[in-house]
Amino acid sequence: MNETDQTNHSILIVDDEPTNIRVLLEILRPLYPLRVANNGETAIKIVQSDTPPDLVLLDIMMPGLDGFDVCRKIKSNPNTATIPIIFITGKDTDRDEISGFEVGAVDYITKPFKPVVVKARVKNQLELKNNRDILEALSYRDGLTGIFNRRKFNEYLQTVWGLSVRAMSVLSIIMIDIDFFKLYNDHYGHQAGDESLKKVAQVLEATLRRKTDLPARYGGEEFACILPNTDSEGATKVAELFRNNIKALQIPHEWSKVDSYVTVSQGVATIVPGREQKPEILVKTADEALYISKESGRNRITYLEGLDDPA
Repeated sequence: MNETDQTNHSILIVDDEPTNIRVLLEILRPLYPLRVANNGETAIKIVQSDTPPDLVLLDIMMPGLDGFDVCRKIKSNPNTATIPIIFITGKDTDRDEISGFEVGAVDYITKPFKPVVVKARVKNQLELKNNRDILEALSYRDGLTGIFNRRKFNEYLQTVWGLSVRAMSVLSIIMIDIDFFKLYNDHYGHQAGDESLKKVAQVLEATLRRKTDLPARYGGEEFACILPNTDSEGATKVAELFRNNIKALQIPHEWSKVDSYVTVSQGVATIVPGREQKPEILVKTADEALYISKESGRNRITYLEGLDDPA
């Protein structure tokens, strides 16, 4: 990489010394989009924002929250734990290095800064992160439809469940099942069935507008959607959009017992999670609501009462 190369990777520089910030800006500005924080509190806000950095250059010695404290907070949050942190420090002892690695840092850059060293270490960590991101994306994506898979669904549900408990906020799930999909495969063939699954998955992704909403392939012809900060009324509206948009695809299904086109049945459940509850209760309730939709005629939405929903 030379000094005219550009990258989409962004870097957050955290240091309370203007001179250090100025030197790092001069070294890295030609290569990367940069942001700056002069204290730990501001750094954490930036890292936890909707546009977090890809790498953090973090000074150890700062007033208030020092670098070790900031690193611990970043690494303790599941949403930010994978962001690599390079400590920038005037200290150069084995004890400091060990302490840094123990709290989650991936590397050190010592002062005074040497441009060649700064560029090389930043480049190495960004390349490693890029490779990890690619592997993670592959492991979290359904091989057929391209949307998130059940593994990602389960992990994300655990994360937003914990956030909802702390914020005492509402959380909804929609379970979605393609009606009479076995008959579709039997009549049109598995290749056509695969194409239908892809189209339905694309509709689910295209219908959602918020970054925090997560659609996933749950298994077979079943999909699921996690909707944080969404009450029963809002979740039911989303389910209705799913139903209408999938019907609008007009995928022929002559063997369906409810329509001449592919349709879906859905179950909606909502809760304000309590500390003693587990996410499985929400999945189980949404699944029961889906079962009711299927048993009562399909091509419909059921919201199952009984959970703690303030709506």
